[in-house]
Amino acid sequence: MTVFQQMGDLDAQHRADMGFDSRSRLTGRTADLSAAIMPLARIKADLRSRYLVKGWLDRGAFSVVYGQSNVGKTFFAMDLALHIAAGEDWHGSRVPTDDKFAGPVLYVAAEGGRGIRSRIEAMRRHNPDLMGRIEAGGHLSILSAPLDLCTAEDAKYLVEAIREGFKAMPALIVIDTLARVMGSGDENSAKDMGQLVRSVDDIRAATGAHVMVVHHSGKDESKGARGSGSLRAAADTEIELTRNDGIVQAEARKQRDLPCDSVFAYSLKLVHIGFDEDGDQVASAVVVPAEPVAKKVRLTGTDKIALQALDDCVRDHGQKMSSDNYPRNRRCISLEKWREYCDRHSLSSGESDSAKRVAFHKVKNRLQEKEVVRIIDGWLWKVAPDDAPLPALPTVTKETVNASESGQSSVTGVTSPLKGGNAVTETPPVNEVTTSDRDRYQESDPVTVTPSPQREPQRFTDEAISTGAQSAADDFEAMNDPNNSEAWQ
Repeated sequence: MTVFQQMGDLDAQHRADMGFDSRSRLTGRTADLSAAIMPLARIKADLRSRYLVKGWLDRGAFSVVYGQSNVGKTFFAMDLALHIAAGEDWHGSRVPTDDKFAGPVLYVAAEGGRGIRSRIEAMRRHNPDLMGRIEAGGHLSILSAPLDLCTAEDAKYLVEAIREGFKAMPALIVIDTLARVMGSGDENSAKDMGQLVRSVDDIRAATGAHVMVVHHSGKDESKGARGSGSLRAAADTEIELTRNDGIVQAEARKQRDLPCDSVFAYSLKLVHIGFDEDGDQVASAVVVPAEPVAKKVRLTGTDKIALQALDDCVRDHGQKMSSDNYPRNRRCISLEKWREYCDRHSLSSGESDSAKRVAFHKVKNRLQEKEVVRIIDGWLWKVAPDDAPLPALPTVTKETVNASESGQSSVTGVTSPLKGGNAVTETPPVNEVTTSDRDRYQESDPVTVTPSPQREPQRFTDEAISTGAQSAADDFEAMNDPNNSEAWQ
């Protein structure tokens, strides 16, 4: 250690003994950053609960609620806001109340105030107790005015108005909708969306409120909320609303600090709120819980192209397969034919064979994972909603064939051991043929076995099927005879 280092250490020890802190002379932004620096030893887990709606929203965070037009986004956001303002649990999810009450709510109805008034009146008639608690405490306020949080300084003015008009800072600020607070900004611009996010951050920092932004889905619902991806990157919570058979389902698609498994299904119940000047009834709606329904499969653009190609291919080349591997009420096509039709529908944007092959491989795997199509042995069909899992193929053994011939049981099918093809031909149970079955078999041609594409169609009579079954049984016995060396070659 050099002399200068020794002197520096002595000087530092002397300053520490005297209680001198160099940070006390820092000012402005430097002082803020210095105070925010925390050594590892001081970092402890924060076990205090900061939920606004447990499992859904945290205090002081940023959330985005999105969905297609007319899915019920405002009804959802208003219902949530009213329960928070009343300090009442939201359909089974805990909300702070009593001495833990989070605070009032500000609802920015930037898209229009007239509809909000009708919806509040509907809630007043549907749940008067909840609305009475909110009105008595003055815990919900509506701002029916446009804002510009992108190209103006409205974020600063909004904070000043809140400080002046609220006795306590709001716990929740709802901005409905994002499109109406963008000013002249562009939703698809990362720069403009970034400015809106900064305005939201400024509001959160100044008020401590959770800011919820109501937004729209894009044309491709699988890509989430409309516009620049910088919005999703900044949000702590994303909630998607989808409608299926009259039931709206809210699902948490992103949670920064919470489990991402929250789901709430609801329907909209009409509520009569009065009469207009012509004497006609006026109604609005309220949110009522409902049982979740199975969601429709979300398809990408290329998925839809491939399925259109599949429909056209089935129309032109579909075949009913007689094997138990395939559904009886559906026509199937080969993978090769489907790919040919996908190329004709320009599934791939590239013109090379490799680009077309990669595009087909991706869409095939994706539609299989989404259970839209099923593929067996190079043949596929489109899955119907009521499709059940296919039954296992029967196993043909010598015992079952002998039992069938003696009338003890029946063989329902003969699988690939038959020496005439890979498909299965269905035969009526021996000694158990009903009159209707006999008539049906007499009026129709012998059952056609669907061959592999390389073979010519073959027809099997009852005698041929019986002979084939016996042949299969003989093959099975030979394979199990250790002394038969030819069977193992």
